[in-house]
Amino acid sequence: MKKSNPAPKLRIQWVKSDIGYSEDQRRVVKSLGFHRLNQTVIHEDSPTIRGMIQKIQHMLKVDIEVAKSETK
Repeated sequence: MKKSNPAPKLRIQWVKSDIGYSEDQRRVVKSLGFHRLNQTVIHEDSPTIRGMIQKIQHMLKVDIEVAKSETK
């Protein structure tokens, strides 16, 4: 039986303050799950999350985590 590869995950770190940016961008920061500066969250890679990242890319640092496949 063939196992499907799990979707890669994105490790997103908030590195720049949202002070002085529009309310839309502040809402995106909150909707990604951030509460404080330099916090890191992990999300499944999806077009929705990629769109949020693109909107506030100047405030974030993003790394792709490739899930390790199980071998039996």
